Amino acid sequence: MTRYRVQLMGDRAREIVRLGLMLEDASIKLSSVVSSLKTVSARAMLTAMIEGEQDPLVLAEMAKGRLRRKIPDLAQALTGHFDANHARLARSMLRRLDLVEQALAELDAVIVDACEPWQHQIELLQTIPGVGEKVVQVIIAETGADMSRFPTAAHLAAWAGLAPAMHESAGKQSPAGKRHGNKWLAAMLVEAAGSVGRMHGRNYLAARHARLMKRRGMGRAQVAVAHSILVAAYWMLKRDEPYHDLGADWHRRRNDEAHARRLVAQLERLGHTVIINPAA
Repeated sequence: MTRYRVQLMGDRAREIVRLGLMLEDASIKLSSVVSSLKTVSARAMLTAMIEGEQDPLVLAEMAKGRLRRKIPDLAQALTGHFDANHARLARSMLRRLDLVEQALAELDAVIVDACEPWQHQIELLQTIPGVGEKVVQVIIAETGADMSRFPTAAHLAAWAGLAPAMHESAGKQSPAGKRHGNKWLAAMLVEAAGSVGRMHGRNYLAARHARLMKRRGMGRAQVAVAHSILVAAYWMLKRDEPYHDLGADWHRRRNDEAHARRLVAQLERLGHTVIINPAA
């Protein structure tokens, strides 16, 4: 069931992308102003456009909440050439989106009932930043919440396809691209990592995402954070304990401690005895 829900979520995302491309074809840049085309405001504007409303100012006034601060930008983005053919396409796309949303709502109710025996584990794993109920349900469904199946967290990460594949030849190891694994679990964890990336360094995982994104790019940063989330879930389920955050400054503290150890070792090689007394 969770796999079918992941498929439906993919269908929804693809339909939203198609809708955005169709609007761009009509010179409507709505997606550049609103956070998502499936928000209440965007849906109201699209419905009005389908029904024949063409005045950008009238359409922009349909904005709700904080989006109202962007009414001038909305009016400019809604100025285009949205004709009857575009209206028919948009109506068809919104109808398909409604069907997907209805199927997701019905499936969610079934999955919640099926996951009732693992309610404790579900609440436990939701203490991980960026990990919501949907992600936890996939973790439980794919692993059975039984970590005794995996000798180590590294085995679990490799099984999920979130550990880097390595090629060994003549005793030397080199990266061999993406490892094959459980695509359903990996997809949801990568999505959770994307949510963590929008937390702007407020915790260890968010800081790790920002640090890696600067050096390796968005894709690799999300996979690395997804790996960290799965490793944390492994130990949390194995030890039956909630998530313990290392702190957003963990990398800085680790570097400072390593630097202090190097300085102490250097002084000891010069024949000094070093006693460290931390400052108050």
